[in-house]
Amino acid sequence: VDGDPLPGERFAEVYREIEPYLNLVDAKAAADAAPGLTFFEVLVALAYAAFADAPVDVAAVEVGMGGSWDATSVVDAEVAVLTPISLDHQHFLGDDLSSVAREKAGIIRPGRVAVLGRQPEQVVPVLRDRLAEVGATAVRDGEEFGVLRRDVAVGGQLLTLQGLNAVYEDVFLPLHGVHQAHNAACALAAVETLLAGGAGLDGHVVEAAFAGMDSPGRMELLRRSPALLADAAHNPAGAAALADAVEESFNFDPLVGVIGVLTDKDALGILVALDGLLDSVVITRSSSPRSMDVDDLAAIAVDVFGEDRVEVVERLDDAIDVAVTRAESDGKLTGGVLLTGSITLVADARVLLGRA
Repeated sequence: VDGDPLPGERFAEVYREIEPYLNLVDAKAAADAAPGLTFFEVLVALAYAAFADAPVDVAAVEVGMGGSWDATSVVDAEVAVLTPISLDHQHFLGDDLSSVAREKAGIIRPGRVAVLGRQPEQVVPVLRDRLAEVGATAVRDGEEFGVLRRDVAVGGQLLTLQGLNAVYEDVFLPLHGVHQAHNAACALAAVETLLAGGAGLDGHVVEAAFAGMDSPGRMELLRRSPALLADAAHNPAGAAALADAVEESFNFDPLVGVIGVLTDKDALGILVALDGLLDSVVITRSSSPRSMDVDDLAAIAVDVFGEDRVEVVERLDDAIDVAVTRAESDGKLTGGVLLTGSITLVADARVLLGRA
């Protein structure tokens, strides 16, 4: 709330307030031999209770998985934002982009506005059908708003953004990658729609808002000399965006990857996307019980990178040490280490490096 995590005492207090309802739902589920509430569903209920009690003026709610049947979707959102759709959670959402898009399009509400990021061609008809079905209005990146100019800068990028009714020049965004520039454009259009009725915003406010942004675990430099860069890319599309952003914004030589992937993710697709970026990889795992076995992941990595570019280290702290040694082995001062493959691996690395 207001940019800060809920204090522990308030977190516990809100949980106690909703606990009777949670118990009621779980008891009914047990009586019906149905699954009880998941951790995520309880967390969403807790968040909504906390937001209502605050009360917040505006809530930015990220969907957990999919859209139509996600726990977050009980809200009647005035604005729905769909960034570029790619494959993920296929065992729940489907194995093709159209299936995933149908699930995600469920967050578009009747008579409301949908802010659409740049989408693959095959999902456009799916989104168009949903808009027509519910009578919603779309504003699209590259049409009604977008990125007019983008220059790589120290610590991020300098943008000229086309809003829905105004142009914002010299906007510094302290995040790397073309994908983050387009995310910024989507965010701007969403705020214009929600708070200004589509009109322009104060340019100084926009500049200050973007300049103050951060995104922990997304192209985050955790340490220098050698550089330790962490990114929570956990699907092929995210890994491809990561590779492009690293090549554009950094000049590591060599660059060693520390990679751990969860069992339900497309490990092969992630590794293929990183092949041209990394000189070598250290395969490891995070603390998550869903982490892929290191030997299984290493077998896939050997197929992609070749045996001489792959090393296996079970513990993450040891894996980081091995990668640092590799990055410094030739005496250069330009080596770097990239930690990626799963959100939990990056979270563990942030704890190890004092960024919890």
